[in-house]
Amino acid sequence: MLKPQKSRKTRLLLVDDDLDMLEALADGIGDHGFEVITARSAEAALGHMAEEHYDVMVTDLRMTGADGLTLLAQARAIDTELPVIVMTAYGAIDTAIEAVRRGAFHYLTKPFRVDELVIFVRRAVEDTRLRREAEVLRHALRVQPGPPGLLGRSAVMQELFRVLDRVAATSAPVLITGETGTGKSLLAATIHQRSGRASAPMVTLNCAALPENLLESELFGHVRGAFSGAVAGATGLFMAANGGTILLDEIGELAMPLQAKLLHVIERGAVRPIGGTKERTIDVRVLAATNRDLEQAVREGKFREDLLYRLNLVQVELPPLRERSGDVAELIEHFLEDARGRYPDSPVRRLSLPALERLIAHRWPGNIRELAHCIERLVLLGHGEDVGIDDLPRNMRPGPDTPLAFDVILPMRDMQRRYAAWVLEQVDGIRSHAARSLGIDVKTLGRYLGPQDGDAGPQE
Repeated sequence: MLKPQKSRKTRLLLVDDDLDMLEALADGIGDHGFEVITARSAEAALGHMAEEHYDVMVTDLRMTGADGLTLLAQARAIDTELPVIVMTAYGAIDTAIEAVRRGAFHYLTKPFRVDELVIFVRRAVEDTRLRREAEVLRHALRVQPGPPGLLGRSAVMQELFRVLDRVAATSAPVLITGETGTGKSLLAATIHQRSGRASAPMVTLNCAALPENLLESELFGHVRGAFSGAVAGATGLFMAANGGTILLDEIGELAMPLQAKLLHVIERGAVRPIGGTKERTIDVRVLAATNRDLEQAVREGKFREDLLYRLNLVQVELPPLRERSGDVAELIEHFLEDARGRYPDSPVRRLSLPALERLIAHRWPGNIRELAHCIERLVLLGHGEDVGIDDLPRNMRPGPDTPLAFDVILPMRDMQRRYAAWVLEQVDGIRSHAARSLGIDVKTLGRYLGPQDGDAGPQE
């Protein structure tokens, strides 16, 4: 029986030839829920990588034998997506900066707190996850004019694509709204990729993930000695995104004092680090995302109205999956193919039509994220080539008296045609009503129906 893999701990490879430092960091990081494997040399670290996959590597730069720069190059040659965080003494910052130029995710100057390292480890893992998801969906693109990173034939998604065509190439701030799991981070990545800033960094910060005192330093940076524990300066995410884009996710959770400072940065195009006396000019496009009603938050005194005006020059709302049911079959096909690629030993090859029917009818409160996880679970735990009704999660299985419309296994395109024909039959053959029910336009409905059913039935 296949073991579920989604609950495993983040695997971290820690490399340092100083045994005391190595053991202290391993204990500290392990206390935060990570699985830590240690190595006292670059050679030992590469040996570990040859046997196991790691989510992130943390390495000292100066070590006996091969140094951290050499290890960085060799490790990323093995795993091009592996995020690497380097540690260095204060006097060797130039070497650390060179490591970042060569692909390191971040560097920390000694001494530092374990909590500080944990923040960047989590950010590196999340950044890698988002990049992989964006890449998967970019390769899954089926419909034009949809931009890379998004998928959907429904009328509401096609309208969203048309809006993106107008705003992506500009530097206008965009407020992305939508329920949890609808793909707001992917939409932000798409906007960045289609802009003139695509070759510059895109930096993401979850405003709900850090306490206020750390969040200010993360956003704006700090100078050495600005507060207790600030043994070295930090540039902050706005400076890190200079020339590119910053995504402020869950912007509705930002504390009011920080809202005022963020507004100042946006209006002046300059940022001053904590404890600093000089402002630094920046050129950053600001994208914000939220699942909250910010206008209601303004009325409740929890969000600044002037900041909302600045962020809300263009608002793009991602619809919940229940409002774009016409896209579900295509999304299922994509996630099935993706999951089979990641679990090649799984026997699952397809979903039976009754199972597909149940998935299409589901409300998906967790939206695309829930759908992706559901398909992954079916592939991971499947016992045969065909996924049936009994393989679905309990909340998706029909009751004992629920009739099923189909009882055979069909290719996905044939399933789409039959399902569209069934919907058309339920609305007395009125195509406009059927298209509205499916969340698509009449022309797309005609493509689903195909030549066999495309010429039958009333049009209005």
